[in-house]
Amino acid sequence: MGGHAGGEIASSLAIKTLSQSLMYLEDSSFTSESIEDLFLNSIYDIDVEIGRVAKEDDQLTGMGTTLSALALYKVEGQNTVALLHIGDSRCYRLRKNTLTQMSKDHTILQELLDKGAITPSEALEHPQRSFLTQALMGEGVLTPFLSVFDVEPNDRFLLCSDGLSGVLDEKEIKTGLAVKNLDDAVAHLVDAAYAGGAPDNVTVIVADTTDAHLDIYKKFLGAAQ
Repeated sequence: MGGHAGGEIASSLAIKTLSQSLMYLEDSSFTSESIEDLFLNSIYDIDVEIGRVAKEDDQLTGMGTTLSALALYKVEGQNTVALLHIGDSRCYRLRKNTLTQMSKDHTILQELLDKGAITPSEALEHPQRSFLTQALMGEGVLTPFLSVFDVEPNDRFLLCSDGLSGVLDEKEIKTGLAVKNLDDAVAHLVDAAYAGGAPDNVTVIVADTTDAHLDIYKKFLGAAQ
């Protein structure tokens, strides 16, 4: 957002700032509530940093980024995943052959769907389908989406930009995620998106939760676009 260079800088700042915040997860005294506060505060830290950098360079005015990030951690003995999200990047979970969209778009289109003003079929061709209602742009007006949920072995997660989710339907996404090898699953999804007419900015991360992953204290995945 805000030009290729500005968007790249904003995305990089988002991942760097969030990664630094999540280092505090190594403190075993954290409770579920304090971790949620940490994630939400990190969003505001990112926004402040983007605003600061943009003010230092007129060419970066208007730059911004969307963000979807997953953190796997153990709190009070429970394996947990937190999803932090703002914008129209998406997070999906494939569990036992069931695909679930875990994030919720911050778009005009989603607001219309929530109000029942349009149908899902009408949404596919709506002229305002890509208009964002929220993004990290250093403006300080944010209502980020935060969801905390349990994780099971063999859950598979997808983080992707709208370059993928705006082109592939859920059936096509599920087909790609069902490919066993992670690298092959990513390749399948990216190839399918480009074949469907996706732009040049398709971001895809696929990750599995195995028994080994659930034994670790912290794991972080993030995608900013």
